[in-house]
Amino acid sequence: MAPIRVRYIVDDVDATIAFYTQHLDFIVKAHPAPSFAVLQRGDLNLLVNAKNGQGGAAQAMPDGRKPEPGGWNRIQIEVDDLGGFVETLRKAGLRFRNDIVTGFGGKQILLDDPSGNPIELFEPASKTTTIQKTTKRRN
Repeated sequence: MAPIRVRYIVDDVDATIAFYTQHLDFIVKAHPAPSFAVLQRGDLNLLVNAKNGQGGAAQAMPDGRKPEPGGWNRIQIEVDDLGGFVETLRKAGLRFRNDIVTGFGGKQILLDDPSGNPIELFEPASKTTTIQKTTKRRN
């Protein structure tokens, strides 16, 4: 499978690198300029650009709008024990947008990176739980 690339506009590239490498097991694949880096986790390449950087990603649109951090689009990172992982991250002082939400497919929570870009931490429902729920709905 080809690598997946997602671009995030950030306030501070160095703070973003520290956040993703220290807390979410990313590695620095490239950091060719102070305002740009490529972080990698498995097949995911996270391209981070400073909102005031030299490259094309941070340039104003013809109507004057400028790319900025935040929003609601997000990457999803699957974890085995969401509750335990969230507790560890909270102890490290990290910010969450919400509390753990449980749905049909599993549990999730939204973690903000230093620039306010969301990361969805997701623990899938076990296959047994999913099968039981499906069976109950049919009856």
